[in-house]
Amino acid sequence: MSTETHHEAARVSSVLLPEAERPRPAGAISSSITYGWRALLKIKHIPEQLFDVTVFPIMMTVMFSTIFGGALAGGIGDYIQWLIPGVFVQTLVMITMYTGLTLNRDISKGVFDRFRSLPVWRPSQLVGALLGDQVRYTIAGVIILVVGFLMGFRPAGGLTGVVLSFLLLLVFSFCLSWVWTMVALLMRTEQAAMGVSMFILMPLTFVSNIFVDPRTMPDWLQGFVEVNPVSVIVATIRDLMGGVYDAGSILLVLVYCAVLVAVFGPISMYLYNRKS
Repeated sequence: MSTETHHEAARVSSVLLPEAERPRPAGAISSSITYGWRALLKIKHIPEQLFDVTVFPIMMTVMFSTIFGGALAGGIGDYIQWLIPGVFVQTLVMITMYTGLTLNRDISKGVFDRFRSLPVWRPSQLVGALLGDQVRYTIAGVIILVVGFLMGFRPAGGLTGVVLSFLLLLVFSFCLSWVWTMVALLMRTEQAAMGVSMFILMPLTFVSNIFVDPRTMPDWLQGFVEVNPVSVIVATIRDLMGGVYDAGSILLVLVYCAVLVAVFGPISMYLYNRKS
């Protein structure tokens, strides 16, 4: 387009829609919410995406409590008090992986190429996708707790402890999702992204305090378990559900969350912008 044609188009546009009446560009919050709503609409049109947040939590809770309960605690009733907070964390942490897989699939289809052309806050396209997945995490968490209550789980911290635990875990899950966002942007295929994500998730979830007391592990392994962010959030969730409100442990979880976002957020945005 020539310079004269461009100026003429701008002049016509200003006549048709004066500057004072032009809509303002979407801000960071509104654009992020819009992309989050898009993520929810995808679930509406493809409800099979909820399979991992409905069937998977039930399977994990029932399977691990019945398999390990007798061997580790002498019975399911005693073990369920230890297990539910751990499986609560494990399920939501495992589900965060699908955020990256969905992102990788959208990018491979060229959807985000169109998003990049819009005059909106660039990170909102990624932040919105992560915010939309908070609904999936909430559904999975509710199912875990309902199944736990049916199996005899009784948190000493009552409703307050459960709600605080839920909110803290949602924050942690959102921050952890930036890791899988980075992985999704690095890997060229969805299968590769899943393989790398599982490679990271397996030691994080199983070499932790989710299923057994770390004191039963070898000394050299206990060091890793103690600094494992999953172990830290599990210990804090157990305290909150047990009615123990330790400000130090809660602050440590928030520090881990801040570090995850500070490290993997900028890397993800760099990779995302580089794909433009």
